[in-house]
Amino acid sequence: MSEPADSLRQSSTEQHPARDEPVAPANPLSVHINADARQVWLMLREPRLVRQWHGWDSDTLDTEIRSIYFAPSVVEGPDHTFVTVDGGDTFQIEPVRDGCVVTIERVEAEADEVTEGWITFLQQLRFALERHPSNTRRTAFFSGTPADGGSIIEKLNAEQLQQPGDSYSLSLPNGHELTGTVWFRTENQLGLTVAEYADHGEGLVIVADQPSLDGPASSLAVISTYGLGAHALRSAWDSWDSFRKEHYPSSDPLETSRVD
Repeated sequence: MSEPADSLRQSSTEQHPARDEPVAPANPLSVHINADARQVWLMLREPRLVRQWHGWDSDTLDTEIRSIYFAPSVVEGPDHTFVTVDGGDTFQIEPVRDGCVVTIERVEAEADEVTEGWITFLQQLRFALERHPSNTRRTAFFSGTPADGGSIIEKLNAEQLQQPGDSYSLSLPNGHELTGTVWFRTENQLGLTVAEYADHGEGLVIVADQPSLDGPASSLAVISTYGLGAHALRSAWDSWDSFRKEHYPSSDPLETSRVD
């Protein structure tokens, strides 16, 4: 990896000497969001707003949103403090002095791929509310089984990034530079804000490993950008596609938003 990635490891160790294990929150399905309860509720109950944080752009995104958040089985709390989505999982909204605590209560308690998905989506919800509540995102996504095993976080040379708020600098193929801070870290996932992925503010990259009991483990990456022009978008996506081809050659092509 390039010199910026090497310096990332050094500066991270200097700030926090003990870095043997990921710093995971007590409950990765619970986040504090710097937004009021009404803002959170609207982000959960307006389809066009759900589209700005849930998942990634695809031909099936609107159908997925309707089936999860707006199916006949969905139950809204009368006081707007909870919504139970299709399948029985519940978003609990607890107003606190400096925002809200949003917790997803799973109908199935064990950790699985669905739980990992909710962790990703919950962090995307927090990012949208705190950083881009009224901006349109454009995304890129891929998932696949690594050719040589190992973690996608290690393949990015970012395993030393643990504490939210830590700064970093790293390079992707073709010399594509990423700078920003750690947004969140769990056992299997890493979220990074990216200064280069928004015309104002920052974008978000989430990379995750998906352990599986039924077959080989897989990995995924979700890249969310805001306000970038076509040239900047293609440059970013080309670099991630090069990364995908190198480490996940059997995966499907990068899935991206449409560029006018």
